[in-house]
Amino acid sequence: MDFKDQIKILGERVVKLKDQIATEEATKNAFIMPFLQSLGYDVFNPVEVIPEYVTDIGTKKGEKIDYAIFKDGNPIILIECKHCNQNLDLHEGQLLRYFHVSKAKFGILTNGVIYKFYSDLVEANKMDEKPFLEFNITDIKDIQIEELKKFHKSYFDADSITNTASELKYSNELKQLISQELNNPTHDFVKHLAKQVYPSIITAKVLDLFTQLTKKAAQALLSDLITERLNNALKKEKEDEQQEIQEAAALTEKANSKIETTEEELEGFLIIKSILRQKIDVSRVVYRDAQTYFAILLDDNNRKTICRLYFNGNKKYLMYFDDNKKEVKKEIQSLDDLFTHSNELLEVLNRYEEHDS
Repeated sequence: MDFKDQIKILGERVVKLKDQIATEEATKNAFIMPFLQSLGYDVFNPVEVIPEYVTDIGTKKGEKIDYAIFKDGNPIILIECKHCNQNLDLHEGQLLRYFHVSKAKFGILTNGVIYKFYSDLVEANKMDEKPFLEFNITDIKDIQIEELKKFHKSYFDADSITNTASELKYSNELKQLISQELNNPTHDFVKHLAKQVYPSIITAKVLDLFTQLTKKAAQALLSDLITERLNNALKKEKEDEQQEIQEAAALTEKANSKIETTEEELEGFLIIKSILRQKIDVSRVVYRDAQTYFAILLDDNNRKTICRLYFNGNKKYLMYFDDNKKEVKKEIQSLDDLFTHSNELLEVLNRYEEHDS
């Protein structure tokens, strides 16, 4: 099972159990420890994952953080845990204090549902006020899983994460700002846009007008972008489907090009028709030639196989299905031998006719 599947399964587990978790300790056991395991860390190895890690803060001795992940004898990640129903915004200061006195480069604040990843991107040895990565594990995006994967024990590289974390942090903040401006544009934002298109003075009345216009334009733009993406996706799906059809047709053509219907097979077909005409109109009897056998069908239905002729090898065979739908293969020396199996072939025909009646 790959990393992405593990995280998705853990997210499903959180959804199912969240309402049954009564304590912070239960949150750790049910959600957070499995999360650390999915990152490749052995939660039962006290050298790798230390629970209740002591981080003395100034005059306060014996202060403990829930977990500390160690590598080469040094802490690399501090993890502060809360009950799954608690609001994490109320506990960011606690992690900040622990982070300040530790050599760890990264801190995680979590309630088993929401995960916030912090570092010291703004000022060295001081935890940033805002996380550079945040996600809800019950609704985690693929791009977030790729960022989370960098914290896996197999891939962990503090310098590499730090180099990309800064860009990720500011990119996320910009997305939030843009989203806020599109949903509830500020006066400064509206004024900036209005100046680009309105030739006169931006009065309060004009500003109100452009605030509404900006909202509508933003909604229309988003709608157009979504429609364009859907159309492109549908177009690509149609193109892929057409390509699959063309490839299938090419394979069929290639297979058919290797099929050669022999005079002997056609003579055998005529003999079978002459046997079956005692019971049915022979126009209902057709053949389909394949690379390894020559099939004779009722009503051009491959579920109604009367028999198959195997004439391509050193020996010739007639094959039909018995009452239990098992293959019965009979060797024949000549085409005339087909007549000796007339009763069996008529019984096959009768079974199909009785089934349809």
